[in-house]
Amino acid sequence: MSGIIGKKVGMTSVFNEEGVNVPVTVIEAGPCVVSQIKTVETDGYEAVQLAFDDKKEKNSTKPEIERFKKLGTTPKRKIVEFKNINVEVKLGDTITVESLANDVKVNVTGISKGKGYQGVVKRHHFNGVGGTTHGQHNRLRAPGGLGASSYPSKVFKGMRMAGRTGNDTVKVRNLKIVKIIAEHNLLLVKGAVPGPKGSYLIIEN
Repeated sequence: MSGIIGKKVGMTSVFNEEGVNVPVTVIEAGPCVVSQIKTVETDGYEAVQLAFDDKKEKNSTKPEIERFKKLGTTPKRKIVEFKNINVEVKLGDTITVESLANDVKVNVTGISKGKGYQGVVKRHHFNGVGGTTHGQHNRLRAPGGLGASSYPSKVFKGMRMAGRTGNDTVKVRNLKIVKIIAEHNLLLVKGAVPGPKGSYLIIEN
């Protein structure tokens, strides 16, 4: 399988076979339902759509309820398309974390934590202006001059300035799978992944 949808549980540490304490992120990966299979003939491209995380019917629309009822399952919260599927799947099949059993490393995509509107020191790691021996008042964390004078009389696109920080799609590549706990749908990968606890993740091999 080329991927699965998961939810970040949190971080902990485990001892590997050599007795080394390894920091890991615990991910609840699956089970996911194959909710749609797209083909070149009908959609112009090939992809498999997976659905994850049960949702109450009272919080679902009627089309959602009817669609998932045909698949024999409850409505789902998260739907993601995966391309380049390397196994045969059918509509309504269940994909579990065991589909990653033969993989050594995975790529994990998530939404990073949002930090709101931040200045240049926190957003771009500016050092701020030097010491306070020259009589400066309140400019320690200011960005300083922007460089453009009468020509070209504009701020170039991409200039590092204050602004919204975080809440971006981030992919962490080649995270090593430390352990798979199939009976609890848990995946343990070495290192950190983007996003807060409870956020959705896309795991691809």
